[in-house]
Amino acid sequence: MKFSDLLKPSAVKVLSATSSKKRLMHDVADLAEAAYGLSAPATVEALMERESLGPTGVGHGVALPHARLPDLQDVVGVFILLERPVDFDSVDRQPVDLVFALFAPEEAGVEHLKSLALVSRSLREPSLRSKLRANPDSTKLYTILTAAEADKAA
Repeated sequence: MKFSDLLKPSAVKVLSATSSKKRLMHDVADLAEAAYGLSAPATVEALMERESLGPTGVGHGVALPHARLPDLQDVVGVFILLERPVDFDSVDRQPVDLVFALFAPEEAGVEHLKSLALVSRSLREPSLRSKLRANPDSTKLYTILTAAEADKAA
């Protein structure tokens, strides 16, 4: 499992501002709809339902919202860099500016967990978070994310 398996260039975006966690979920869903053809309303609903079980803000300004969706064949993701962090009820109470959302088929088991582990492990790296924050350009962000896996493989 690699970032390039989860993410395509059109699924990476920089947002100058978003007003709230709920608005951010709509932004994530809109990007997933544009990149993968997912239904934005159904995606928002699934994300909010998952969030009600416990916040997916994992600390250090990172959020990993995720949901299972019907009619999805593969695990896919979207990445958003927020130029202005937003409160996300994170475990460390810090606002979030790096958001990697994952969407999995309803029947996905191990693949969904492997994807979540890859993203979580990678975004725990302070150097990767710094590189992402220093490059507010969607093309550069995609390159940084997919190059991170190549560095680990080397």
